[in-house]
Amino acid sequence: MTSRPVETWLTDMDGVLVHEEVPIPGAQEFIEALKASGRRFLVLTNNSIFTPRDLRARLLGSGIDVPEAAIWTSALATAQFLQDQRPHGTAYVVGEAGLTTALHDIGYVMTDRDPDYVVLGETRTYSFEAITRAIRLVAAGARFIATNPDPSGPSQHGLLPATGSVAALISTATGRTPYFIGKPNPLMMRSALNRLDAHSETTVMIGDRMDTDIISGLEAGLRTILVSTGSTRPGQIETFPYRPTRVVDSIADLVGEVTGGSAPTPVP
Repeated sequence: MTSRPVETWLTDMDGVLVHEEVPIPGAQEFIEALKASGRRFLVLTNNSIFTPRDLRARLLGSGIDVPEAAIWTSALATAQFLQDQRPHGTAYVVGEAGLTTALHDIGYVMTDRDPDYVVLGETRTYSFEAITRAIRLVAAGARFIATNPDPSGPSQHGLLPATGSVAALISTATGRTPYFIGKPNPLMMRSALNRLDAHSETTVMIGDRMDTDIISGLEAGLRTILVSTGSTRPGQIETFPYRPTRVVDSIADLVGEVTGGSAPTPVP
């Protein structure tokens, strides 16, 4: 069966375009090729700390010019989900500007008095008081949502606890598990496709992690490309019960394919 030409590109950010704030060779050229081709694309990230404007500035500082409208975060996907589920609701939020701004923009009210939801996102300054309040609200019946299940994140000084770790703390205390919006939930991919008015059969997802990027792309019906510049090493691929459509060394290997719209060749 011949695959349809690629019309839309989705790509992870960390491990594909940058390491922290250091650009990966080929990332700038890849984004410029996408913009020159006129093809629709989004840069996806599970990070809910920053707004798209913040992330655009950070990427620009690395020499990668991604339009603000082409950045899709787990915070935006979470806001979209809540807007669809319960418009103009209320939420107690543990997180930073990326998440609170996204919720404000859809008309949500932030409150700690009988909220519809407790929404947990990433922050670099988790407050024991805020977590305790979240635990009490979830125990009292608030619906529990988390932006992503990542247990840890990188920093210049080593690993940091991330949303998944704090969600586990709240779950242990309450016996309630959250609904995770970000990768590997294919909902993240579906919301990105809807934002672009794109079709899964003509879209490719590029990622560096088999257990988030590749599985969520696969479950959303997308072709997937694993780059070897991030978390999953080529030798680890066979340990997973599923495979990417293709494996490449880095994003630099895909620059020439953007304008041609060629389909990824399956892994042998």
